Amino acid sequence: MFAGAFNAEPYIDALLLVIAANLAPWLASKLFGGRGAAPLDGGTALHDGTRLLGSHKTWRGLVAGLLASALTAWAVGYSVALGLEFGALALAADALSSFIKRRLHRAPGANVPGLDQLPEALIPLLVLGRPLGIGVTGGIAVSLVFMGLNLILLRTRRRVGASLRP
Repeated sequence: MFAGAFNAEPYIDALLLVIAANLAPWLASKLFGGRGAAPLDGGTALHDGTRLLGSHKTWRGLVAGLLASALTAWAVGYSVALGLEFGALALAADALSSFIKRRLHRAPGANVPGLDQLPEALIPLLVLGRPLGIGVTGGIAVSLVFMGLNLILLRTRRRVGASLRP
């Protein structure tokens, strides 16, 4: 490689960590159905009657996201501990997004563009940007790429689903 060349590898690795942390809970729900789907909030409702987090935030998803982040970190050359920290931050940010969506009276699983993608990507990338080798600007860039990919996949899934309906 010549001097001053851009090295995309840490950005790709960071994007893989974001994808792993956020895809694993969904994949676990598809693989295991209702098994292990105890809600993180224990069914707690606030004074307005809405759930604290909702039924989509489960212990199974938390474990799946942590394991996927740890394995992905290890696979791309980071420590398992960094992967666990990344997963914990991503999943905590995702739970915060769910908390906000419940306060906005959005149903669990309802899509809120930006709120559903940015916190869970941006928070771990900003906190761990230095050990990942991407910095603040890189964390923002990777978060925006993740958001774009996520929104494209959601739109594609809806179109394909609509075309498959009788």
